[in-house]
Amino acid sequence: MISHFMLDLTKPLLAKSWLVALLGVPLLPAPTAQTLYMPRNVKEAIRKGTRSLDGRPGPNYWENHGRYSISLTVAPPDRTIRGTEQISYSNNSPDTLKSLVIKLFVNIHKPGAPRAGGAADAYLTSGVHIDSFAINGTATPWGNDARTFTWKRVPLKTPLMPHDSVRLAFDWHYEISLEAGREGMIDSTTYYLAYFYPRVAVFDDYNGWDTMDFTDQQEFYSDFNDYDVTLNVPANYVVWGTGTLLNAADVLQPAPLQRFNNSLTSDQVIHVATREQMAGDSITVQKPMNAWHFRASNIPDMAFAVSNHYDWDAASVIVDDAAHRRASVQSAFNDTAADYHHMVHFGQHALDWLSHNWPGVPYPYEKTTIVQGSADMEYPMMVNDGSTPDTVFSRFVVEHEIAHTYFPFYMGTNETRYGFMDEGWATTFEYLIGTADLGEERASTFFQQFRVNGWIHDPSPLEDLPIVTPGDVLKGVAYGNNAYGKPALGYLAMKDLLGDAQFKKCLQAYMDRWHGKHPMPWDFFNTFSNVSGKNLNWFWNDWYFSNNYIDLAVASVTKARNGYSVVIDNIGGMDAPVDIRVKYADGDSATFHQTPAIWEANQRRATVTIPTTRAVSSLDLDGGIWMDADTTNNKWTRK
Repeated sequence: MISHFMLDLTKPLLAKSWLVALLGVPLLPAPTAQTLYMPRNVKEAIRKGTRSLDGRPGPNYWENHGRYSISLTVAPPDRTIRGTEQISYSNNSPDTLKSLVIKLFVNIHKPGAPRAGGAADAYLTSGVHIDSFAINGTATPWGNDARTFTWKRVPLKTPLMPHDSVRLAFDWHYEISLEAGREGMIDSTTYYLAYFYPRVAVFDDYNGWDTMDFTDQQEFYSDFNDYDVTLNVPANYVVWGTGTLLNAADVLQPAPLQRFNNSLTSDQVIHVATREQMAGDSITVQKPMNAWHFRASNIPDMAFAVSNHYDWDAASVIVDDAAHRRASVQSAFNDTAADYHHMVHFGQHALDWLSHNWPGVPYPYEKTTIVQGSADMEYPMMVNDGSTPDTVFSRFVVEHEIAHTYFPFYMGTNETRYGFMDEGWATTFEYLIGTADLGEERASTFFQQFRVNGWIHDPSPLEDLPIVTPGDVLKGVAYGNNAYGKPALGYLAMKDLLGDAQFKKCLQAYMDRWHGKHPMPWDFFNTFSNVSGKNLNWFWNDWYFSNNYIDLAVASVTKARNGYSVVIDNIGGMDAPVDIRVKYADGDSATFHQTPAIWEANQRRATVTIPTTRAVSSLDLDGGIWMDADTTNNKWTRK
């Protein structure tokens, strides 16, 4: 998701002493600490063999799995969404489960639900209504308790034993919200459906049941499940969604069906459906109701869009050169949205670049669909983005959201608790692809303004909370900084430290080890140290576990035998790269880049030699995207 939390001036109080008790981290870390703080439940997971100190999944690693069969009826302008669902849930853990936790995300719309912010009347609904519920075929009272919001614990009459499964059945309905955000009514005949179905929460090896409230701020944590979903919609409504459309020939007329099929192997954009064709009843099969059937395996969620007037563009792009595999890129939008007429091109570029550059892993799914909505929000194989007059910004947003395909969807990170493992990476890729698109100077300026400036120039203690602080205790500015800009700067600083080749080797090893699983921050940190062959804990401690910030200063400059000796003080304590920009007495200038390696031995002071035989008249420090909180002490001039 594209965050605008940096602009939020709300700053709830959070005592430092309480944070220390919560995290067990010192306010100022030891200068060269070689161990990472590790919560007790993480230590226990390592002891049990589900995780390993080298960053690999342990020999006893497990995760649970669900098979979902869902049928939805969606008939705009009727706002009532009706569904029926069967779930086969497998307990692959060594634990006997006496209850299940069911997530009901759409209850975020109920009055009184815990939320990150306020809610307008148009946002509010009566939430999810469970019409019937059964466990292993036996009807079971649900109880639509007004105090049940986005999760509910359901006791099991017969405990679910290890390596056994349970069958659940739901009939439910809810009223779609009039206010389109992450999901809801985009217009009277265009709906975006996300979080729409009851689901079993994650039960994992280190935290047990995920009982975190969905507040409309923290986002995804889901098991990798198999889905079979059918949406029943009236004639002339098109459905776009996660997974393979299994019955395109049953729901599309011959001409648009041919255009759709052609788009799957076309580099050029094909107009599968135009505004005029949609209005002329010439796209979908003319039955009272059409059943659009989708299937996806080993994926953490499903989302869908439904409209009777959106344009439909499509093309494809090669994402895996070795296998010659293509991924489909589709967009659905109002014909009046000028930027969306370029959106398939933007999507093709994003999939191509991400697959071949950073992270350099072939796009793992069969397609992506970019839907004009308002949320600037990602879902598996789907993006729900607003429309803007600035096509450069529109491209920036869609690149960020498509980058989320890797984190959290491919990687299964717990974004609700550790958003920096998801938003931080999407923000990193956003900067790297932006540099390729716009050039380093323009991309860096934008990154500084949009991702860094709010953190580095606000002295509030909320700005300096450790990145590893669990996301469920953060709000507003504190959450935005810790999820987006700060961790991205940390990842980019590690890239600078290791160099591109070794950084990519470590990143791809982490992705290879953990995709389709549920990695924690310690799995990531330990993998990088393991693969690089270096103890990088000094760096991780500084960037992700400390209250440090970026503030460097020139302490002294002295003439040395082979040049000049520059002493730099690390006032803020953060191990950031820096450029030393030198002006010579003869009018020439030069830049000497310093990676974070200068801080490994002493994280408070570094001595750097500038090799030169010429006289230096002045020098200054420039952090680039690693902006300095106080630049008044960054310059030295020869007297």
